[in-house]
Amino acid sequence: MDLAALRAQQQQLASQVITEDCGVPAEPQLIGGADVGFEQQGTVTRAALVLLSWPGLTLVEYQVARIPTEFPYIPGYLSFRECPALVAAWEKLSRQPDLLFVDGQGIAHPRQFGVASHFGLLVDTPTIGVAKKRLYGTSDSERLAHDGVAPLLSSERSLGWVWRSKLRCLPLFISPGHRVHPDTALAWVQRCTRGYRLPEPTRWADAVASRRPAFIRWQEKMRQVE
Repeated sequence: MDLAALRAQQQQLASQVITEDCGVPAEPQLIGGADVGFEQQGTVTRAALVLLSWPGLTLVEYQVARIPTEFPYIPGYLSFRECPALVAAWEKLSRQPDLLFVDGQGIAHPRQFGVASHFGLLVDTPTIGVAKKRLYGTSDSERLAHDGVAPLLSSERSLGWVWRSKLRCLPLFISPGHRVHPDTALAWVQRCTRGYRLPEPTRWADAVASRRPAFIRWQEKMRQVE
């Protein structure tokens, strides 16, 4: 892979990312969640997208896309590997969300262009990155321990927030993807968290992608309604 060309492409696209609120509704009708995984020893990329109603955060639609994996695993360039499957799942949705949560980094990335920023730019939708691990940036561990939340910073700018969503759980790393201010990103993640470590949009996306019990129970309930 020509990493220099890919790096230049990331930097050029990152300059188009908006980190102010642009089209974020005060009361959205639908909030989306996205999760990406890999199957068959990494040869197949699986993307799951869910739509949840607001404010109930009830699952109303889901789509899963599986496509051949065409980009290798290279840290810092994962959005090139994951976005094609996310776009394929997005195109299967009957409706588009007003706000989208992506399991991954937004601007909390060495070139401020993680998968949430890349995908958010592609679909031009207000997007928030909710990552389970730190990729880039620093935070005040003492403030995090005391307040449960601390700014995520780089030498150049504020990247977002580190938030401990549940006691005795590892924190989340929250950053704008596209068209969302960092403070708005944190506020919406907090509003969409209902007793679990993950906010409901990405928790449901993971449940659909991995066919977890909560999703299987939802499917059975929908069959009974039909």
